[in-house]
Amino acid sequence: MTRQLFSFRLAATILVWTMSALAASAVEMPTRKAGLWEMKMVRTGTPMPEMTMQHCTDETTDKAMSSSASPMSKDVCSKNDVRKTATGYVTDSVCSFGGTTMTSHSEVTGDFNSAYTVKVTSHSQGGPAGSPRDMTMTLEAKWLGPCKADQKPGDIVMPGGMKMNVKDMEKFKATAPK
Repeated sequence: MTRQLFSFRLAATILVWTMSALAASAVEMPTRKAGLWEMKMVRTGTPMPEMTMQHCTDETTDKAMSSSASPMSKDVCSKNDVRKTATGYVTDSVCSFGGTTMTSHSEVTGDFNSAYTVKVTSHSQGGPAGSPRDMTMTLEAKWLGPCKADQKPGDIVMPGGMKMNVKDMEKFKATAPK
């Protein structure tokens, strides 16, 4: 369970940094179609296994996630460049968090109504391990349909059935190292 929680935190951190870069820019990202999204994360350069989770969302929750990530970006990222491309969006960012500095490049492609892909390459230095680490992560998201009856917007169901709501993540911001 601890390894799964660590894996989730790592993946969530990368996604929040990517979302922060997008939210803090003048380029406006489209809102995902409301409903249940399957998000599959595949990482290389780390011993963490592939992870598939489901995220129930609606327009209000998607916008709130972007706006809550934006202030965090201004606090921890010295660089947030976002460009719209012919096939999607590209971000380049440099962010520091908990003694670790991460330089990342993200490419977002696809359709926010049925499926999209986020490819992130990053280099981090510092933090607990101290040595430089390179990582590549691909997030493949696809719309599955309406949220399940027992889900509310913001719910994320992790492997093994662990469930949390992204709105609750706001509570953890205060405890995050700077």
